[in-house]
Amino acid sequence: MSHGKQFTLYSHKTGPNGWKVAFLFEELGLTYETVWLEFDKNQQKQSPHIDLNPNGRIPTIIDHYNNDFVLWESNAILLYLVDKYDKDGKFRLSDLNDQYRQLQWLFFQASGQGPYYGQATHFIMRHPVNVPTAVKRYQDETKRVISVLESVLSKEEWMVGGKFGLAEIALFPWQDAAVRLIFPSGTYDTAKEAPHVHAWIERLRERPSIKKCWAEHDENVKAAGIIERIPLYHKRIEEA
Repeated sequence: MSHGKQFTLYSHKTGPNGWKVAFLFEELGLTYETVWLEFDKNQQKQSPHIDLNPNGRIPTIIDHYNNDFVLWESNAILLYLVDKYDKDGKFRLSDLNDQYRQLQWLFFQASGQGPYYGQATHFIMRHPVNVPTAVKRYQDETKRVISVLESVLSKEEWMVGGKFGLAEIALFPWQDAAVRLIFPSGTYDTAKEAPHVHAWIERLRERPSIKKCWAEHDENVKAAGIIERIPLYHKRIEEA
């Protein structure tokens, strides 16, 4: 692989976590080459990726301008990129309290939003046996997480420090992509149930870095046939 670009990013075409890193690369003007891993072939748990990331999940980065430094876990990568390469202070928070609020939301995303939304989509889309109680549990947890976001965004335009930041980058991909899969049409309307979250998502979709990357993500989702299969996933659950 040529190392003409600063970073190699191991990612997945439709999975949310890798896109966080792509958003921040774009925001900071960092050059990168993406290696798309095919989960159906278990490539994330095979060499060369597993040799870099023993957890066998995405994303993983190699920073070729820092002695081929390897880092995995998406929110750790976001913090690293800002600490090392945000020369203009675009994402830096001067207030110590805001710094910890940002960490709070990054931990919340990693321990709450991602796992709950991920389990919901697993039991709806991939689990070989219908488990309605599991689907309901994770749908309810998704609603709870959204209500937490709504409680903040009903008072503030942005999650931390009055500006677009790492919390938005971390939370957006799961919020925008997963909710479309988790709730059957007509059963949950974010615009009605959490209008400030809905407005926040719409603002984020128009941000140039996100708009550029997310258009590619949405094309990948379309090409994979996921959109067409969503009603079938939901019908299977309803008939269980």
